Amino acid sequence: MTYEQILFATESPVAFLTLNQPQKINALSQKMIAEMIDALTAVSQDESVKVVIIRAAGKHFCAGHDLSEMVGAGARRAKQIFENCGRLMQLIHAMPQPVIAQVQGVATAAGCQLVSWCDLVVAEEGARFATPGVKIGLFCTTPAVAISRAIGRKAALEMLLTGRYFPADEAKALGLVNRVVALDKLADETETLAGQIAEASRYVLAVGKQGFYAQIDATDQKAFEVATQTIALNMLAEDAQIGISAFIEKKTPEWKNR
Repeated sequence: MTYEQILFATESPVAFLTLNQPQKINALSQKMIAEMIDALTAVSQDESVKVVIIRAAGKHFCAGHDLSEMVGAGARRAKQIFENCGRLMQLIHAMPQPVIAQVQGVATAAGCQLVSWCDLVVAEEGARFATPGVKIGLFCTTPAVAISRAIGRKAALEMLLTGRYFPADEAKALGLVNRVVALDKLADETETLAGQIAEASRYVLAVGKQGFYAQIDATDQKAFEVATQTIALNMLAEDAQIGISAFIEKKTPEWKNR
């Protein structure tokens, strides 16, 4: 696929996907979504890449869906628009590499959804996050899925029901953002975080990411099933037995790393 609305580059072990429609505040058109899906699908199979950074050209990260594509859309077209966006969001969780959002300016509606689906988020001090759909008669129901999982019910409902902008510091306090830095430090801080992650085994990162989402996105019962199986196997490890015995005997454990 020839990319017209995104830029994509790999500097192993990190890949960079850049939303490149600043004149439209990087709105997620159907073409942009298709290009992002193509790029992320390809990089998910690239064993030289351990981390992916999603960033944006211009002053702002992403203003959400391209609303011009929704004017006069019938039920079938509307469903297709949101299903395609859903495929992109789910791909971000399904791919083996951790994905970091590098956010400047505004991230609203589906742009805030994109941020929420990314595994980690680094934002500049002036970044703002909102789901203002309620103000234009289109409640941000699909963004609510990721946002409610990221910041909890009460905070998510405030964001969804009021449509107000949440500044970067507040978003960090709620758990939507990992790090807040000065704008001139944004790229360096994001790449530093990516580098820290990339020090680990790609296989281990993939196992850890998928294991995390296997339980966090599950029902309570399924999450406990996954967690129980994992911790039961963990208990069989030599270091677990050493640690438990040392705790009971009030000694310092001497790890065998197995």
